Amino acid sequence: MDIEDVLPPPEQAQVDIERDEDEMSIEGEEEVEEMIVVEDKEEAQDKEEAESSQAYVWPDAPTHRRLKYAREVEAVREVFEDDPDYDPAMVAEYADEIFEYMQKLEEEVMPNPDYMDSQLEITWEMRQTLVDWLLQAHLRYHMIPETVWIAINVVDRFLSKRVVSLARLQLVGISALFIAAKYEEIMAPSVDEFVAMAENGYTRDEVLKGERIILQTLGFHISHYCSPYSWMRKISRADDYEIQTRTLCKFLVEATLLDYRFLRAKPSLVAAVGMYTSRIMLGGDWNEAFVFHSGFTEEQLVPGHELLIEKLAEKSFTRLYLVKKYANKKFLKASTFAIKWARGIVEGTGCTDTMLRDDQV
Repeated sequence: MDIEDVLPPPEQAQVDIERDEDEMSIEGEEEVEEMIVVEDKEEAQDKEEAESSQAYVWPDAPTHRRLKYAREVEAVREVFEDDPDYDPAMVAEYADEIFEYMQKLEEEVMPNPDYMDSQLEITWEMRQTLVDWLLQAHLRYHMIPETVWIAINVVDRFLSKRVVSLARLQLVGISALFIAAKYEEIMAPSVDEFVAMAENGYTRDEVLKGERIILQTLGFHISHYCSPYSWMRKISRADDYEIQTRTLCKFLVEATLLDYRFLRAKPSLVAAVGMYTSRIMLGGDWNEAFVFHSGFTEEQLVPGHELLIEKLAEKSFTRLYLVKKYANKKFLKASTFAIKWARGIVEGTGCTDTMLRDDQV
């Protein structure tokens, strides 16, 4: 599947808003806004939605249950820290403070999970198509994992604040990936390469102007986002970075990018759900080591695990580029194994297949 097959060129979109030559050379700030935005929301509404989005952070457990989870995690933490075999050198000197700070930032950079209710022309299915296309473009240009996570977070946060036409949705994605690459890549692709990603459907000036509008809308708050990969590396210490579990987890957490229901989940929870699901698929359990390193009990992860299994079992899921990517031996055919396992659970037939080992690649 080629990039151009995933999203149609903008001129093919069935929308009322069309480009013309004058739009290509617009100079004024108000006209630049119109390049991407169909309609601005009022500042008061933006503030209200930003506040309400934090109220939707998932899982939404009652206070007594949250306190119960916190006590269980704290009890495990005390056992590990008092264990003479516990290795305090497994992380850097300031790791605890760093992760505490990351936890504080998580909710600050979460999008409104209901932003699609305010969009006029785009749908969740279109977002899934855009995300899958971004994953393909990201891999083709050999960018690091954090780049695409930041890009998709930028897209969702921007769409939480602005109403965007279908014809400009891909431009938002390209501009977001361009921004993320500047933050994360040592040698970021040039703006001309990003134009080529979209098969020249947009001009160089449009991408640059799109970048400016997105940054202004988000107040230049980009680097505050920490992807699930940061948390996954921490959790992987529990099984000494076992290759099968870790590789399968990478596929599973990327699969959550395609499911809008996970917009309500913090990155730390997404990483824990991915690792928990990976462990269950491979016949493991969620022991105290995983509770200690993740900060989540098994009871907290089951709802997300069930949503993830539902997503993997969808008939249309196999058509996505992400599945093709992880069906490669390089990734131990993780997607093939995970989808068969998920469908076996949903259909009640079970799954007897085993995942490739690293020495079989």
